[in-house]
Amino acid sequence: MRGAGTRADSCASAPSAHPRPNGQDRYTISEVVAFVGLTAHTLRWYERIGLMPHIDRSHTGQRRYRNRDLDWLTFVGKLRLTGMPVADMVRYAELVREGEHTFSERQELLEQTRRDVRTRITELQDTLAVLDYKINFYADARPASERL
Repeated sequence: MRGAGTRADSCASAPSAHPRPNGQDRYTISEVVAFVGLTAHTLRWYERIGLMPHIDRSHTGQRRYRNRDLDWLTFVGKLRLTGMPVADMVRYAELVREGEHTFSERQELLEQTRRDVRTRITELQDTLAVLDYKINFYADARPASERL
């Protein structure tokens, strides 16, 4: 049991529904590919560059993923959508593995990413406004008989 005030970061995003309950959560690489939508090559690359935590192996050497690995991959997918560079994602993964004393550095990395995302959202909203203006311009420029 964790002590008071201690919080664990399991390298994961918010909890999600898993295909199998904990304790029965042993997935092959092909099952993970189907669940998360990445290629087997990408999963192996993530492992090789240190973006994935240690993946268990079967007695024959095949990778065996767990629910926590699916959670981590979901989180990494969200980080990818933010535009976070792979090097920063790897750095975040390293900080998680280093332990709780890195909470503030992890927080700062995520806060910087959030600032970047907010900036991109503002830029996209401005771009959307320009598109809306141009679409309305062309709609209004069409003869009335074509607008029906």
